[in-house]
Amino acid sequence: MADSKKVIQILRAIGSKIEEEKDYLTKLDQPIGDSDHGINMARGFGEVEKKLDDLADKDIGTILKTVGMTLVSTVGGASGPLYGSAFLKAGMAAAGKTEMNVQDFLEIMDTAIQAVQQRGKAVLDEKTMLDAMIPSLEAMKAEASEDAKTVLKKGVEAAWKGVEHTKDIIATKGRASYLGERSIGHQDPGATSYSYILEVISQQI
Repeated sequence: MADSKKVIQILRAIGSKIEEEKDYLTKLDQPIGDSDHGINMARGFGEVEKKLDDLADKDIGTILKTVGMTLVSTVGGASGPLYGSAFLKAGMAAAGKTEMNVQDFLEIMDTAIQAVQQRGKAVLDEKTMLDAMIPSLEAMKAEASEDAKTVLKKGVEAAWKGVEHTKDIIATKGRASYLGERSIGHQDPGATSYSYILEVISQQI
């Protein structure tokens, strides 16, 4: 599915996509967050970009852990610790690997999602990024194919359905929870940025 070189290529593409969608992600964050999700994510992946050349000969685990540490130290708000933890734990799960297949990817995703759940003390249906992450992983696991593109396509479809679903949920975690029922109708920015990331991975594989 991917080797270290491909992972670096994917990370560059993710950075470009986040930069491209920066204003939209920030706009989504205005009514229910700190109005900075897109700005923070773009800053974080901009810093990641600066480190990728030095990671060219490293294993996938080292690459992902470096991404995680960079995001934790440069992304503000809730998304830095959450995305940072996800990449750090993913890096631990991929330690020593120079290639990964579909099964490896699903195991790494499982670990990343657990990290987000533990760090954010959140579960499904609380209007967080998990509302895209968990359904996407379940859909990918349910797809019996060994073909990465087929598996990822199912994951992306489920992620975006999850994003749509966040509009119907009352936020009970983070800044958005202060709004109570007024958070209904608003799309979760973290679920949206995750879906963009998964979409980029599916396009690059």
